[in-house]
This record gives sequence, structure tokens and C-alpha cells, in this order.
Amino acid sequence: MPSWLKTIPICPWDTREDFYKDADSPKMTELRAWLADKNMIAWQARYAARRLEAALPKMLKAVPESEREHVRAQFERVARSPLGMYALVDYVNFKGEGTAPTERYNGQGWGLLQVLQAMKGSEAGPTALDEFARAAESVLELRVRNSPAGRNEAQWLRNWTVRLNTYRTTVADMER
Repeated sequence: MPSWLKTIPICPWDTREDFYKDADSPKMTELRAWLADKNMIAWQARYAARRLEAALPKMLKAVPESEREHVRAQFERVARSPLGMYALVDYVNFKGEGTAPTERYNGQGWGLLQVLQAMKGSEAGPTALDEFARAAESVLELRVRNSPAGRNEAQWLRNWTVRLNTYRTTVADMER
């Protein structure tokens, strides 16, 4: 671990802006090199996968019993699809499970739970991934509408949509 990180209790940057201002600093170069180390990449992947493993039980516990089967079915539908595990792992690490009070504006969440609740279909494969991406886009658009005006979250929506589009696959993609 870089020696300068050992003296910092939680996060080296106070704000997102500070983080980006520091992007080309020697500290960041050292941090990126450390994170790129083969063992660190494996640790990061393990962390992301474990978070997803814990997400489904956490989400099911957070919804009324009458909604649990729907949430489970949608989760499994996406998971059975090509790129489905990628989409689930990425989204939960990108926007959270959707169970925490801090993952809400005006009582509306934007996490994986809300995306799964918004889905309606039953078919796995490209259809499920397309619906997952559309539901996620809708949930994030609602987040932006509900967000405090001073946060200007609309500025991120385009990049979020680009990210969500990486979840989609087509039959042609599957045949390659």
C-alpha cells in the first residue's frame, strides 16, 4: 500500500472535485499503479462479487413478502442472461442495492432493488438485459428529477446512460 495512504483514516479527498483535481498527481499515479497490481484487481473483483451475493437477501428483506417473488424472478432472469452477472455486479456497485435511506430522494430509490421492481417481463437473454437497462435508465431519470437542484445531477445522466447501454446484448453479439 502506498505509504501516504497508511496515514489517512478514511478517504484522501474531501470531495469528488478534489479527487478529480488530484487526478494527475504523483499520489494518484502511485495509487493507480498499486491498484493495477494483479492481486489488487482480484481483490476488487472479489469485493464486487461478494457485494452482489449479499444484495439479493438484503433486497428481499427490504420489500413486503408480496413483492419478493417478483424481485427474485427478475434478478434470476437477468443473472441467466449473457452479460447478466456483469450488469448486476456493475449496477449494485455503481448505484447500490436501493435499501439504504441514503439511496433515496423524496422517498424514491435508485438502486438495484428499484430497477428490478420496475421490470415486468419473464424472458431471459437479450430481452431481459434490454429491459434491465431501460428500467435502470428510468430509475436514474427519476433520481435526477427528485434530486436537490443544487446537485445538478442532470449533468451525469448522459454518462450513466452510456454505462447502462453496456449491459445490452443482442442475438448477433451472442453468436460472435
